[in-house]
Amino acid sequence: MNPDQQPVPSEASPTSEAPSAAGTSDALGTSAARTRSAELEKLITEDPAKFRILTGDRPTGRLHLGHYFGTLHNRVRLQNLGVELFVIIADYQVLTDRDVADDLKGHVEELVLDYLAIGVDPERSTIFTHSAVPALNQLMLPFLSLVSVAELNRNPTVKDEIVHSRQSAVSGLMFTYPVHQAADILFCKANLVPVGQDQLPHLEVTRTVARRFNDRYGNGTPVFPRPEALLSEVPLLLGTDGTKMSKSRGNSITLAATADETARLLKGAKTDSERRITYDPATRPEVSSLLLLAALCQNRTPEEVASDIGSAGAAALKKTVTEAVNEYLAPIRARRAEYARDRAELRRILRAGNERANAVADATLAEVRAAMNSDY
Repeated sequence: MNPDQQPVPSEASPTSEAPSAAGTSDALGTSAARTRSAELEKLITEDPAKFRILTGDRPTGRLHLGHYFGTLHNRVRLQNLGVELFVIIADYQVLTDRDVADDLKGHVEELVLDYLAIGVDPERSTIFTHSAVPALNQLMLPFLSLVSVAELNRNPTVKDEIVHSRQSAVSGLMFTYPVHQAADILFCKANLVPVGQDQLPHLEVTRTVARRFNDRYGNGTPVFPRPEALLSEVPLLLGTDGTKMSKSRGNSITLAATADETARLLKGAKTDSERRITYDPATRPEVSSLLLLAALCQNRTPEEVASDIGSAGAAALKKTVTEAVNEYLAPIRARRAEYARDRAELRRILRAGNERANAVADATLAEVRAAMNSDY
């Protein structure tokens, strides 16, 4: 998971086998998840109403093109197919890898703007903030009793996040992050979670929590579904400096960027000295990333874009990419500007989403208390 984005599952493994301690090298687990994802896509097409998805982001800044082509456009696709979508703004989770949540209110509003601009419909999908749903967080305590310290300590995704943490010491919130995510997913009884393969260990924790709660307290009737992973191919888009695209590195093009800002950023994008433009991610990663970005915006292949540019060089490549991105983002930017003019409406949409999420969470917590014989 990108420490800047941290999609909340996203972004669980459909098999009962947890990924190995080596992380994403578990070829068998990933292969099985991909096979199952293909099956799930067919089932979604046949009966989308059977599925409820939980996904979301941490409010740490504006979303960029890497987020959009990585996860955001897929959320809108699923929503438009008829899948019920819960989008969590994980404000508490900002504190997993930093000491202070700077400008949290502003970042939350920016996320809502981005969601609305790309087409998330608040009448069909639920946009809400983590901190506004107390019952969700109350699920954390019984869920923590269902996993061991050793299991949390083995989680390869947590290990990686700890390595990249901005904190001098690992907080309890960081350590229990997979269980935190389990509460995010299970409070609304999501049965499908869009994720990248690096998130399979986290989602396996969610499946474990659901299974153990059902076994311990279900009395033969499952309380929680065991959510499955919906894996998709995420395009590898590099930042303008040739490294991983990230909000914190200042190397990304945000959805809120103007056409002029986009042109300036892409003009300074890293390329190479070869004049002929070719798509070769292994040996020409920066050029290939730009070609891929243009191709995604134009619904073409990177090879087709490269062929059109030929030997015209890096300047022609950047011009092509700039035009493609600005044309693609124009309607998104227009919608964003329209929503931004009415901040009161943004807050109304968020309040409505919070109310909807609270109703769901309260019902789930009541069911959990009844199952645990603590409904007194």
